[in-house]
Amino acid sequence: MSRRHLTLPHVWMLTDERQGEAMWDAIARLPKGAGVIVRHYSLPLAQRLRMALRIRANGRFVAFAGTENEARRAGAQAVYGASRRGGDLPRLYPVHNRREIRAAERAGAALLLLSPVFPTRSHPGARTLGPHRFAHLAAFARAPVIALGGMTSVRFRRLQRLGAQGWAGIDVWAV
Repeated sequence: MSRRHLTLPHVWMLTDERQGEAMWDAIARLPKGAGVIVRHYSLPLAQRLRMALRIRANGRFVAFAGTENEARRAGAQAVYGASRRGGDLPRLYPVHNRREIRAAERAGAALLLLSPVFPTRSHPGARTLGPHRFAHLAAFARAPVIALGGMTSVRFRRLQRLGAQGWAGIDVWAV
């Protein structure tokens, strides 16, 4: 399926080593149509590929952190992170400011994950955007913007009025 005919999820879960085996329960609880971004950067590639294939076999939309070739080997429908331009898979880019938004859009971003909107356990003490800065950056972006960082469905409803076209999280899916 070509990139322009593929509907990307509006709700995402990012994998993280801190989740441990509880990650599988969290994936099972995701709402229908949600996507999973497979990161687990500390794992060897072969283990990350197996993880992505297992998630995909369970019917989830998968974005894989790596190259397009690795994403294809993982059975993923999208690539996550700054990867070389080219290829057919949609690219999801993490962004934090105007410069990164423009660079991601020049590289062909299909979705921008703008963060951190609110305080988050994965980046304790990090400076957050807050709703107003988020709205300013979302208005600047041409690609669809997914809110990331301390997100919940309630916070998303507020940010939706400010330009968020979806939301993503790590810890929010934990029990």
